[in-house]
Amino acid sequence: MTESLDATDWAILTEVQQDGRIAFTELARRVNLSASATTERVRRLEAAQVITGYRAEVDLERTGHAVLAVIRLKYPGTRHEPLRRLIGERPEILECLRTTGDDCYVLKVAATSMSHLEELVDALAQFGSTTTNLVLSRMLPLRGPQAPRGR
Repeated sequence: MTESLDATDWAILTEVQQDGRIAFTELARRVNLSASATTERVRRLEAAQVITGYRAEVDLERTGHAVLAVIRLKYPGTRHEPLRRLIGERPEILECLRTTGDDCYVLKVAATSMSHLEELVDALAQFGSTTTNLVLSRMLPLRGPQAPRGR
């Protein structure tokens, strides 16, 4: 269900997406509310599952995962549970999207080496044909939704 968000909710979401560890007092200052009103709004956004969690951004290269790739998978079968199981068992798969079009799945993966990536591609190939693209750089880091224009 879609939540009705006002300009203050969007301001809170923008700030929290930029810094999930921001203190409520600082957040309140930035969105021009009292600390208690801000805390109440954040709790409401969490209860409504608009805010679903808080995460740290990790530098992949500094953790030994120097190879970032996108793997597209054409999965001709209708039994998706074995693939879901493999995805759950492989921590190097950072994100998996089920899509329309020629490819059924798009996976974002972080491998420690080219041989590690090759081994992962081979594991995925049992489910269908794969196309792998190496990421050269991130032109735009992951960002969350922003208030619709005109609000």
